[in-house]
Parts: sequence; C-alpha cells; structure tokens
Amino acid sequence: MEAYIILWIVSLVIGLVVIIVVGFLLHKIKSTAKAIDKAASKIWTQGKLTANNTIQIPIFLSTTNAVVAKIFNAAVNIIKGSDAIKQHAAGCPGCPKCVLENHK
Repeated sequence: MEAYIILWIVSLVIGLVVIIVVGFLLHKIKSTAKAIDKAASKIWTQGKLTANNTIQIPIFLSTTNAVVAKIFNAAVNIIKGSDAIKQHAAGCPGCPKCVLENHK
C-alpha cells in the first residue's frame, strides 16, 4: 500500500473516533440540559404556588384582624363582668334577694 492510502485510512479512523466522541459529548449535554429543565420547571411551579399563597395573605389578614377584634372585645366584657361579680360577692354574703332578683 502506498503512503497516501495509509494516511487516508488513518485520517478516516481518527475522524470516526472524533465523530463518536463529539456525538457522546453532545448526548451528555442534551441529557444534562433536560435534567436542568426538569429541575427549573419544578422550581418555577413551586414559585408560582408560593406566590399564589402569599398574594392572598392581605385578604385573610383583614378577616383575621376582624375576628381577633371581636374576641378581644368579648374578653374585655368577660373581665368586666367577672370584676363586677367579684365586687358584689365581696359585699354580699349570698343574700336571697340577689338570688331571687337574678332569676326573675
């Protein structure tokens, strides 16, 4: 065989090896890109869900504040009532008049 034929065959073999290596590396890049895309998609979905939950906080906060105000007012009235009972009990030995008047 002549030298140029051997050189041609060696060049073809080297070219084939390079093509196989490049194909393998491109496949790995594509696989990695798909994995990154899946992870980014999950992060994006969770971010949207979090944003959807946090956007409703002001709505629920105003409702919660209104309920807390009602509970606070009821607690204040209970404390006032218990103070009135304590004051009356301090001066009243459990008189029948008080018992009868409260049951009419």
